[in-house]
Amino acid sequence: MTTIDKHIALFTEEPGYLNFASVGPPGNGVLGEEQAQLGLLARARFGTVDSLLEQDSRVRAAIAAVTGFGTNQVLFQPNTSQGLMHAMFGLTGGIALSPAEFPSMTFAAVRAAEALGVVTPVWLETDHGRVTPGNLKAQLTREVVAVGVSLVDFRTGYLADLEGIRQVIGDRLLVVDAMQGFGVVDAPWEVADVVVSGGQKWARAGWGTGFIAMSDRAAEDLTPVISGFTGTAEPDMPLDAVVPPRKGVGAFQVSHPDPIAQARFAAALEEIAAVGVGAINTAVAERVTRIIDLADEYAIPVVSPRDLAERAGIVVLDPPADQLTVLTASLFNHGVTTTTRQGRVRLSPHVSTDEESFEMLRASFLSFASAIQV
Repeated sequence: MTTIDKHIALFTEEPGYLNFASVGPPGNGVLGEEQAQLGLLARARFGTVDSLLEQDSRVRAAIAAVTGFGTNQVLFQPNTSQGLMHAMFGLTGGIALSPAEFPSMTFAAVRAAEALGVVTPVWLETDHGRVTPGNLKAQLTREVVAVGVSLVDFRTGYLADLEGIRQVIGDRLLVVDAMQGFGVVDAPWEVADVVVSGGQKWARAGWGTGFIAMSDRAAEDLTPVISGFTGTAEPDMPLDAVVPPRKGVGAFQVSHPDPIAQARFAAALEEIAAVGVGAINTAVAERVTRIIDLADEYAIPVVSPRDLAERAGIVVLDPPADQLTVLTASLFNHGVTTTTRQGRVRLSPHVSTDEESFEMLRASFLSFASAIQV
């Protein structure tokens, strides 16, 4: 194990970056890993290219260590969207989900329904986009065989109660888009049947990284509709035959993965495991609290959850419509990187968000408050 201070020292992004819900700048360990693996590929010394293929078992071990799934239950994926496509195209029956989910999930459900006609999206009514055990229970019908939900809602920052949802849905499959919490939320992954995430945000592994994890039941129930030649059980299969897919999550592989991307993801997850997700969560929670306190100080409305049990790393500000431009301009002028969407401003810190960043944020809020009083 390592300390949170040593973990923070791995990262070197510029002050003012509060946009980890969009993309997390990778640290020195990930950058060094990529350079080392590219160096091996560039030199192509005898045996080194074959050694790149060893990154698959390494990354599966790293995913398993962070999620608690077995190494035989996880598979590297290049992004969240592809993993969700695998899950949705593999379902037969109704899947209950909110229309306000990030489009990776809604598009996958609708595309699967349009293409195959065997899965049916059942659109949930929610509490302002929040899927809770309470609002979910009354909407579960016999046709619903699965429920899809984000671990953290990208619009509201709401942290889903996975254990409560599991209790409500019974033996239906639970499909979790973990993108906005993976790496900073110590979630009860064991209650989910399918967990999908990318590594470019909170895990800070860069684009082209991610995974899908499946319980044994999900791997048995889901049909590997999109399964390529590397998803078979025969490593030395005849090249003039198309053989059936293997059993388990491995059937959902389309082609050879990028071993350098796998190495980046493995390095990032090994660093997370070394410090512990709990320690990262605590550090991020402290920074989220500071942002909320600053917003309160300058009377900027916060609409994301304040309760520790209902939030992760996202703070959402909802200024009056006629003040939005002033707020975004103030943030921009002080070098604070955020996301503005649908009239709201989303801020998302990480463990490496430093004192200078908070000083920049305070200055931008002060500038905003001064401007709207003129």
